[in-house]
Amino acid sequence: MGTVASAVQASAKRGAPATAVVRGTPVCDTNARMESPSENPPRRELLRAIGRWSLVALVVNSIVGSGVFGLPSTVAALIGNYSPYAVLAAGAGMSVIMGCFAEVASRFHQAGGPYLYARVAFGRLMGIQTAWMLWLGQVSAPAANANLFVVYLGEFFPHARDPLPRAVILTVLVGFLMFINIRGVRAGAQVSNLFTAAKLVPLFAVIVLGLLVLQHHHWNILSAPVTSPGTSRWLKAMLLLVFAYGGFETALAPMSEAKDPRRDAPFALFAALLVCTVIYALIQWAVVGVLPDAAHSQRPLADVARIAVGPVGAALVAVGALISFYGYLSAKILAMPRVPFALAEQGDFPNAFAAVHRRFHTPYVSILAFAAMVWGFALIGEFKWNVTLSAVARLLYYGVGCAALPILRHKQPQGARAMFRLPAGNFLAVLGVILCVILVTRVDFGQSLILVATIALAFANWAVVARRS
Repeated sequence: MGTVASAVQASAKRGAPATAVVRGTPVCDTNARMESPSENPPRRELLRAIGRWSLVALVVNSIVGSGVFGLPSTVAALIGNYSPYAVLAAGAGMSVIMGCFAEVASRFHQAGGPYLYARVAFGRLMGIQTAWMLWLGQVSAPAANANLFVVYLGEFFPHARDPLPRAVILTVLVGFLMFINIRGVRAGAQVSNLFTAAKLVPLFAVIVLGLLVLQHHHWNILSAPVTSPGTSRWLKAMLLLVFAYGGFETALAPMSEAKDPRRDAPFALFAALLVCTVIYALIQWAVVGVLPDAAHSQRPLADVARIAVGPVGAALVAVGALISFYGYLSAKILAMPRVPFALAEQGDFPNAFAAVHRRFHTPYVSILAFAAMVWGFALIGEFKWNVTLSAVARLLYYGVGCAALPILRHKQPQGARAMFRLPAGNFLAVLGVILCVILVTRVDFGQSLILVATIALAFANWAVVARRS
């Protein structure tokens, strides 16, 4: 059948169960069962408990992580006082990719996010490859944040980075969030909302303190003499900033637990992009304006607060950084287990990953597996190692997501009509793919062995399920 929605509608008209087939594999409507109750016991369903504003908070929480606390100095080192404009340009570039994802997401109400989009648009093989890339990128990113949490905790507990304390800290960090999310998606969403609000407070405080310092000294970013950076430096800066805006795809994974996913997903993506663009631009402006040598600052936001109000301000920003890192981790553990859950639902992964807890209605096996992977990557790797893995994987599935838009428009001209239609969508989809290709050329493929291994595992996964089908 051509599309999920058209097949479901056709089946409903015939009085048959609402089941569609995409390239030979059943894709079921979340409100229907494949078998009759007399043949099999009723299947336990996930609860739709994530509202519109909780979804916005989840997107913001998935984007704002460690980057905002470290990248301002790195970007300043590359392009100096032009860096606030680079932040705005990167936000505009990311709006192209997020716009494509917004339309594609508005066609679906099931779990899986980019995996599901790739599978329906390009078939099982591309879907499985995208799922493994998504898994790699979104396991390594929270592992990187967990590592940075331990580093910042060293400001208050000097032995935090010693092997035994580090292992204990990482175990407690990941274990607590795993427990909360197994207990229920509503509790997980509430924790994510709490961390989102908590992490925004120190960021806004740095912005206000920085602007007050700038106003007192009558500083103007345009008045400082600078040498125009070359194209290579601009591209490197844009690459870093696009990664700073990344992570939104995490919030698209648990759509089977959103109250109105097809309408709320586009709204949440664009609302979060606006919030993050404003925060990033103002923070970059404050950093390059307040710090006399922003390029060499190890903790630029803490240094801004130190200049404004002294050591107390720096300590508060360090606490804010810890909250931000842990909030980012909470968003990933809430959303990303829904990817292996979706794989299992479509028959592309072992059935155990589709298990739903009898009492809490959560995909507890997938949550346990994802938490264990994050814990393991955090233990064996360090921050830069995990960030590199996440960066490479992210660009690959961003390109696939953009390319899916015109394909789905062609395959679903009537059925599964998009709730949001991106103006000039086909053109912007091509532009998004080109942007991803350009940025891939700037990536350090130091972790290419793990990338190749992940692709090989995805092929093996596909071969097994294809032969079984």
